[in-house]
Amino acid sequence: MISPIRLTMAALLGSAAVANAATYSIASNADIKQTSSLLAWDLLQYYKGNLTGQTPGILPGPPPAGDYYWWEGGAMWGTLIDYWKFTGDSSYNDLITQAMLWQVGPDKDYMPPNYTASLGNDDQGFWGMSAMLAAENNFPDPPDDEPQWLALAQAVFNTQASPDRHDETCNGGLRWQIPWSNNGYNYKNSIANGCFFNLGARLARYTGNTTYADWAAKTWDWMRGVGFMDDKYNIYDGGHVEHNCTDINRAQFSYNNGVFLLGAAYMYNYTNGSDIWRERLDGLVDATVRVFFPDNIAYEVACEEHMSCTTDMLSFKGYVARWMATATQVAPFIAPKVLPVLQNSAKAAIASCVGEKNGQRACGFKWSTGAFDGSVGAGQQMNVLGAVSSLLIGQSRAPVTNSTGGTSRGDPNAGSQSDDFKDKYLPPTTGDKAGAGIVTVLILVSVVGTFGWMSTGV
Repeated sequence: MISPIRLTMAALLGSAAVANAATYSIASNADIKQTSSLLAWDLLQYYKGNLTGQTPGILPGPPPAGDYYWWEGGAMWGTLIDYWKFTGDSSYNDLITQAMLWQVGPDKDYMPPNYTASLGNDDQGFWGMSAMLAAENNFPDPPDDEPQWLALAQAVFNTQASPDRHDETCNGGLRWQIPWSNNGYNYKNSIANGCFFNLGARLARYTGNTTYADWAAKTWDWMRGVGFMDDKYNIYDGGHVEHNCTDINRAQFSYNNGVFLLGAAYMYNYTNGSDIWRERLDGLVDATVRVFFPDNIAYEVACEEHMSCTTDMLSFKGYVARWMATATQVAPFIAPKVLPVLQNSAKAAIASCVGEKNGQRACGFKWSTGAFDGSVGAGQQMNVLGAVSSLLIGQSRAPVTNSTGGTSRGDPNAGSQSDDFKDKYLPPTTGDKAGAGIVTVLILVSVVGTFGWMSTGV
């Protein structure tokens, strides 16, 4: 039987037009692969970790050393793992493996000590999701004496499931930051809990272990109970523990919807198409398209209109495109809703790629304008690569499990000996709090919108 994904994509590709006639086309699978190849090359021009004296795995930063926080490197390798999956181009596989292994940290859990000053549960979660992606798609396994993809994903999940990460404030849930000393430790947010939910759902499907699924379901229920996700599947940013998370920051970011949407698709698959997860996934799809794809073009509603987006926010669109595409593989019933939107959005995306860099093909951020907006960077490039390469989802193999051909070795106890930071990072003193307050005020002044202070990391 021909899958709904393949049928839908065939119909869409048959009518696809060339959006950037000078360089890019998505009119056929061959064109999409060629376009994706150029986009991937241009993305890696922002990466310096393979140069002498530079640090493998990370994009230049964190500020003031460069624009990018540690997490975005992990997100970029996930984008390039998907690029390999969608196109079959293995040119960057060795680079990806080197980068992903370089940043595992001494306890092999993606908590390297060099980045504790901005280490959030979401930052760690993005690296964990990239490791999970490698396991699910049989990305070439590391050498036997190196950490394995599945074990790394399990380590991230296990550290986040630890009682040290969960407390009674706000009736549960993960805090944004991991060390006590970090500004934002008193904040519980959707993306930290979304990464944990996403990993739990995917590990449940891959391993068949119900413990992961139980945690995913518990996290979903907590999100609904605390009010970060409403009855219409709008997902809001978070709230502070000193207010019992009732001071909800109602800013909406596309990656929050995307990370929960993909996790819900995996839960739907894991539960053999249960009605409850079908309803939840369907609701998330509708909400995501309604809020973040006006006119079927990706739009970062919280910051795009006035271009008040931080560097972090400039990368969200691409993750959402990739996650929505993969969701159609594990929950094919959403394909007729999702794929036409992704196709139209990708068409608009490549129309933005006429910036002067790289032979007048640098990609911008605002896709709905039909023109280049002058905004360039690794995030903007990742967005378009994710949007374009994911159009090949119909010819790509669905994510595997350990019973359907998965080769990555796991370790259910991975992360059990990880550093909890409690000895090295004590609760902030009054002076620390005052200093953090001054920094927060300065950031608030410099960034438009109620979410501005979040620019210290994902």
